[in-house]
Amino acid sequence: MNKFGEASSTTILTLLEETAADHCYSINNSLYDLGKQNIGWVLLSGFMEVDRYPRYKDKIVIRTWLSGYSAIKGMRENIIYNEQGTIIGRAKGLWAFFDINRRRPVQISDAIKERWSYSDEECINHDITKKIEAIDSSNHIKEFKVNRYDVDTNQHVNNIRYLQWLVESIPEDIIDNFYLHSIDGRFIAEAQFGDTLISFTERDSNAGSFVHSIKTQGNNKVCATAKTIWKPRVK
Repeated sequence: MNKFGEASSTTILTLLEETAADHCYSINNSLYDLGKQNIGWVLLSGFMEVDRYPRYKDKIVIRTWLSGYSAIKGMRENIIYNEQGTIIGRAKGLWAFFDINRRRPVQISDAIKERWSYSDEECINHDITKKIEAIDSSNHIKEFKVNRYDVDTNQHVNNIRYLQWLVESIPEDIIDNFYLHSIDGRFIAEAQFGDTLISFTERDSNAGSFVHSIKTQGNNKVCATAKTIWKPRVK
């Protein structure tokens, strides 16, 4: 929970990924089963839009499905409902099937495609393949050291950490008076244990809109880029 008694944006993203993991488990291809084959799913790009964050003890339902495949990628759709069945959020992500040892995508097995199948239905009409340009300078900068708990079973920094570090570089007046309505992100390169990352945040031309980049210190490698939109809190 955040200081307003609401689930944080990173909590919602964690629940979305837990739902995806449960979808894997439902077809006998859990993340641990895949891990024994040195295979995992990695997020390449994603979009999340939340109209209202659930508060403490609220019940929510997350529905997920695949809306399409390529040889090595799958597009995952998500809708978040409150206890009354009203939609309070939507998210979609482009995931790659990934060889952990060789650090490269591999072909999705036919067994997974057959068991999951897919639906053409989209949760939201938003292009998550369009490039988001990195920014080179910013008035709002935070530095982070990659610790052991930041690294997941795919042996790199988990995507949820990038959202966390991005939010940390948002100006305090925005955090106090606005909520994160949407985030559109791209994952460009891996970061590993021991790296130092710099989170850059700059106000965009539109009110309540920001652009973000996360880079490694030293070689200035771009790990992630994003755009966020923040809306005023209702007093």
